[in-house]
Amino acid sequence: MDTSLELHAADATGWREGMYDDIRTTFRAPVVNWIWRTATANHPELTRYLWGQVKPAFETRAFAETAVAYRDAVLSAVDGPRYRAGGLGLGPAEARELRGQIAAFDAVAPRLAVLFELVDRSMNGGDVGTAVPDGPAATEPYPAGLGADRGLDPSMIAVDAVPERAAGAVAEIRRFHGFDDGSLPSVYRCLAQWPAFLSRLWDGLKPELRSEDFDEAVADAGAIADDYVEEVAYRPALSREAAVAAGFDADAVDDLAALFAEFNGGPVETVIPALPLFADAVGASGPRRL
Repeated sequence: MDTSLELHAADATGWREGMYDDIRTTFRAPVVNWIWRTATANHPELTRYLWGQVKPAFETRAFAETAVAYRDAVLSAVDGPRYRAGGLGLGPAEARELRGQIAAFDAVAPRLAVLFELVDRSMNGGDVGTAVPDGPAATEPYPAGLGADRGLDPSMIAVDAVPERAAGAVAEIRRFHGFDDGSLPSVYRCLAQWPAFLSRLWDGLKPELRSEDFDEAVADAGAIADDYVEEVAYRPALSREAAVAAGFDADAVDDLAALFAEFNGGPVETVIPALPLFADAVGASGPRRL
């Protein structure tokens, strides 16, 4: 798989455009994350099949409960810095933009955590839907008004265009998360649009992210995602055998399986739980209870 390839939302047409709209609507966020853009660019029909298989997992009340519990687990474990809107060092318009864009990352955090775990297990022989609880939430619809229309579509700085004034923070960020290939997660590329604030936020959060409290948050949030995947009522047919039987090329299936396995077990493990902390820092956090 060529992970440098992406089909951006602005370039999507036909059913690809429709699928991107469906992802945004289902994820309750104005963004189509990198994993979808890259998977669609490399294996469009297989990605469409994959989305059709996993979409029901994000449409239940049980998932809504998981999403708010994930956020609450992080924010209960870590007491991070908080900045008033007037104390961000930005003008009103810039402050609104920053808060709106970070809110979008907060919205997708539990969705990405569940997505990576669900697809990785489904494609690589893990347990999915083996302990479905006998309660209505497992199959009830997602609460209509919860998290609707949250955030703004994030814009980002290119990895090789990070402003010099944020270079020190970015170097520390890469070391902390383990990105030794020169890459930089989307949330930091977004925050780098405001380099002085990124440096300030990182200085404030750094001690917390390196603490046992954050280790606890990562473990607790991960357990919440794991439990939901084991209890999901609608099991995706994404095993290698099922996907090949559906007419897809075995090498393409292996490509996607490897991509999701890499993300489920790599540096992203500490990036996704940090997203609620960024949102909480700027007063853009989502709900913690239904």
